[in-house]
Amino acid sequence: MADGPVYGWQEPPIQTAPPSASTAGQEAIDLARKAGLKLDPWQQHVLRVGMAEKADGSWAAFEVAVNVPRQNGKGAIIEARELWGLFIGGEELILHSAHEFKTAKNAFRRIERLIRQTPDLHKRVKQYRQTVGEEWIELHSGAMLRFIARSKGSGRGFSGWSNMLDEDMILGDNEMDALLPTMAAIDDPQIWYLGSAGIGAPSVQLARLRRRALAAIEAGVPDPSLAYMEWSADLHVRECPKDCDRHDDPDSDETVRKSNPALGHRLTLPKVANERATLSKEGYARERLGVGEYPSDEEDAWQVIGKDVWEALADEESQPDDPVALAVDVTPERSHASICVAGRCGDGVHVEVIDNRPGTAWVAERLLELAQRHGPRCLVIDSGSPAAALIAEIMQKLKVDPDEEVAEDEEPQLLVPVVQMKTRDVVQATGQFYDAVAAARVSHLDQAPLSTALAGARKRELGEAWAWARKGVGVDITPLVGVTEARWGLFVELEEEEEEVEPWAEYG
Repeated sequence: MADGPVYGWQEPPIQTAPPSASTAGQEAIDLARKAGLKLDPWQQHVLRVGMAEKADGSWAAFEVAVNVPRQNGKGAIIEARELWGLFIGGEELILHSAHEFKTAKNAFRRIERLIRQTPDLHKRVKQYRQTVGEEWIELHSGAMLRFIARSKGSGRGFSGWSNMLDEDMILGDNEMDALLPTMAAIDDPQIWYLGSAGIGAPSVQLARLRRRALAAIEAGVPDPSLAYMEWSADLHVRECPKDCDRHDDPDSDETVRKSNPALGHRLTLPKVANERATLSKEGYARERLGVGEYPSDEEDAWQVIGKDVWEALADEESQPDDPVALAVDVTPERSHASICVAGRCGDGVHVEVIDNRPGTAWVAERLLELAQRHGPRCLVIDSGSPAAALIAEIMQKLKVDPDEEVAEDEEPQLLVPVVQMKTRDVVQATGQFYDAVAAARVSHLDQAPLSTALAGARKRELGEAWAWARKGVGVDITPLVGVTEARWGLFVELEEEEEEVEPWAEYG
């Protein structure tokens, strides 16, 4: 790497924002500079995106979320936004809240210092109020910036033009219930969430925002009211191959750059190296690389297929008739894979998860065993999915004569036909599975991996149709994708005539 400072990414690896026509961000940047607050390029980027405006001058995003590791300088973004709201934006009340009172108090002191050292701003202040639990800055115009510690009741009774929620990784339903309704009577309000990576159960609201952002990115359609910016790493998992280039090495400088925009400004690689040597592996990943733990929302569960509908189809006596179809699916990070089966059962179709295990190294060998024992009509793999990386290995394993050389333009003779799905097939399969469930023409064994996948399932919009979303769902979706594709494989037309197979025997 070249000599000199090493700088972090100034634009986030994860970002979504509504379309806009202009931005008030530059005004905030210029005012901050006048007050002696020089902003890094990444901080300026956040303000320009977060303060973007529609053609009519209203905010493009009602909600703005900034998720960045600690000590990168998110406080300066808050200060610049609050200065603009007080002295340019005409916001009559700005509520600044933090999880702890001392954090809110420190924020008050920082912005008070900025205003006092800027005569043109200081002369517009009527009073700086600082008593226990009563911190605010009031202008002669009546505009006020008020600082509070969050609680179940804090913020009630105030109508805020903007809400600045610091430490948003500790923000739950009670606090949101108290704060958000304060904005209901305001024509064009805005709420900002700023914090670092999720820490599990306390990060309820941050998890919701993140799910919305990832869903928007997955669909390729911005959330109409959310601007979300996250600096974080996507670390290797245990099952990654040695040459994996889809994930980040926790020990590399590039991973630090990706997740820390302040690198080269107020963070240095030697300081980060000291943290890496001292912190636990999990602590370093969370605090410096932005790898968070985000809780699921029970209210968001079972959104596509209802829990009652699915449970009504469970039948512990259900068994598939021959011939059956198999399918394989793999998670995007390649941490888990599933092999699933589907077969006719009465007037409907039996679906089942045969195997759901970590990694992918076991898949081809297990498929060979199943093919030899049960002679399925086909094996289905989505050619555009993470499982596609296994196709060559699987086809080599399933060759009738593994030692036989096959020309490049010839297909090897396989124990079972391998059907590679295209996007239109995936859409068709998903729609058919959904319709079959709605018509009670599916039976299953109430397996936990499949139920968990369905509980967390989301739709991925594909034009006027949809398929199962792989990203932003928070669960291993492969059991659901697998049974969906296996069911489709029962009815797909095969190029060659099927061979007679032995009667069905129990999988195992």
